[in-house]
Amino acid sequence: MKGRPTPTSPSRINQGKILANLRVAARKGDRTALSLALDQMRTLAHSPRYWERYLTLLSNSLARLVDLLVIKQGDRIAHQKGWKLPRPASTAGARRKKEPVKARRRPPGSAAVQPSLFDL
Repeated sequence: MKGRPTPTSPSRINQGKILANLRVAARKGDRTALSLALDQMRTLAHSPRYWERYLTLLSNSLARLVDLLVIKQGDRIAHQKGWKLPRPASTAGARRKKEPVKARRRPPGSAAVQPSLFDL
């Protein structure tokens, strides 16, 4: 067996289990489920082997919220891999050119109406 490479064992971390624990924690306030989900998410986030899985997990809004508040690794991983967020699709309102704002001028008589502070 010395000539063959040893097969790597599959990860026991399942995205479905993580999301189920996050849902239970959100609905019932279960701290145990939240800590289990956090530990599993940290394992995925801090090992480069599982970065792809972690970034697909972040497509879920609960997982993204946990990442933004607790783990704070999703943006770092994407930056290290050289990935950039896709630009949002432009809407019809954004396509219209804005009219230039005209400089608003004071009427010339405004200085005469307001008394000077030094004349008091």
